[in-house]
Amino acid sequence: MNHDDLLTKWYVNAEAYKTAELGDGQDFVLYADTKETIMSEKKTLKVSGKAALFSRMKAPAEKEVKELPYSYSRRGFLQSVIATLILPALSGQNVTKAEEKSSNSDSQYKNYVDILKQELLPAMGCTEPVALAFAAAKAGEILGIPPEKALVEMSGNIVKNVKSVVVPNTGGRKGIKTSVAAGIVVGKADKKLELLADVSDAQRKSIAELLEKVPMELKILNTGRVLEIIVTLYAGNSWSRVRIVDAHTNVVSEEKDGVFLLQKEDDEPRRPDETEGMALNVEGIIDFADRVDIEDVREVIERQIEYNSAIAAEGLKGNYGANIGKLLRKSYGNDIKVKAKAAAAAGSDARMSGCDLPVIIVSGSGNQGMTASLPVIEYALHLNKSREELIRALVLSNLLTIHMKAGIGRLSAYCGVVTAGAAAGAGIAYLQGGKFDAVAHTLVNALAITSGIVCDGAKPSCAAKIAASVDAGIWGYEMFKNGQEFHSGDGIVSQGVENTIKNISRLGKEGMRETDKEIIQIMLSEE
Repeated sequence: MNHDDLLTKWYVNAEAYKTAELGDGQDFVLYADTKETIMSEKKTLKVSGKAALFSRMKAPAEKEVKELPYSYSRRGFLQSVIATLILPALSGQNVTKAEEKSSNSDSQYKNYVDILKQELLPAMGCTEPVALAFAAAKAGEILGIPPEKALVEMSGNIVKNVKSVVVPNTGGRKGIKTSVAAGIVVGKADKKLELLADVSDAQRKSIAELLEKVPMELKILNTGRVLEIIVTLYAGNSWSRVRIVDAHTNVVSEEKDGVFLLQKEDDEPRRPDETEGMALNVEGIIDFADRVDIEDVREVIERQIEYNSAIAAEGLKGNYGANIGKLLRKSYGNDIKVKAKAAAAAGSDARMSGCDLPVIIVSGSGNQGMTASLPVIEYALHLNKSREELIRALVLSNLLTIHMKAGIGRLSAYCGVVTAGAAAGAGIAYLQGGKFDAVAHTLVNALAITSGIVCDGAKPSCAAKIAASVDAGIWGYEMFKNGQEFHSGDGIVSQGVENTIKNISRLGKEGMRETDKEIIQIMLSEE
């Protein structure tokens, strides 16, 4: 179901109320676009005198069109319309607490759905190399002619996550220059993080030739941003420049020969979806997973199941990286705990080594997307859970990953699969009937075990870190089932799951800032 299918045009017959004296018990009759009356609802309004229904208009039209999100219940939708559209338009209104609660509830519901749609995106290859390729593709399209040289400026975390990973569909090539060359040659910036999904043999040859003929200067930016990319291409007296900040496809400026073609404000260091992620909470996520209309999230979750399962299967079948997923199965057998870890690790094996299958990312990371989903999928198959039960559990694990990672930021020295592994454990608990206590204790226990894992860039060892993080998530739930837990005051654990999440946000964003710099320096010294 696409976004347009989730919207219905609703008309309010304003003409009938243009000059009406609106008193207590006034009926508001809402019409669908067929002019068929769908419902009438009496609302007690404290209104005196004459009031136009749409006070923002000097002369209301006979019908006013409003597009609003279709709620999970028709009655809830109507209450939302009355609370957010009709009542605010009337002077002297008294909005009841019940109406406010209904409006807030509907707004929160839509927010959760929107976050899933914004975060669960397809990507071909490791996200940072493809973000570089995207910036280069944009700059190449703006320049319009083959470049003669390039300047690539980026934050240290981009260097960290591009240096050792294979760029997909480039013949096994790695690194920053390969990413930029691939973007210039392939173009297709409109494909965003999927632009390298289809690369021909001729284009691979052109990538190799460009790497030989076009000099590229690389510089590390020290602007304080953890995710920043600037690609400048030159040809004769002409040049083009593209700048990306804070999110992998967030282009904030485009220039050609000193003229801005696009320029956005970029002073706010936190992206809107990160702010929304921090506004989430564990209790609200569980409530949403319990009551969400499956059709509102089916498309995005089904795509995650399809894409991530396919690359996990490829990782278990092929020869990628250190073959952590295959080795887990070979060494420890087919126990469900092993299969859950192996599936997520195998997906990373393939992705870090240039497999040309797409994945669905979460919090800007394919590894986090696979870690949050594949163990839950394996457990659902093992437990013979219905498709609906699986979708609800994945809604939970994805939103928990987003919530825990939001305070840390997109890139950090704190390994993001730690939070995704904890969320996967919580999703497994939820699949087995776990409520708030089970989910909260699983998260806290898992975070207490693996929060010391650092991110030293994208590379084959990510698969082993994923296996360890998923193991911690599963173990966290096993502890809960057996009445065991880590208590407040045990290291970074505080009273309550939200306080522990705040602690890991502080640890990852602030405490590991210097660690991040040292990791980058160590990696650069190995050049």
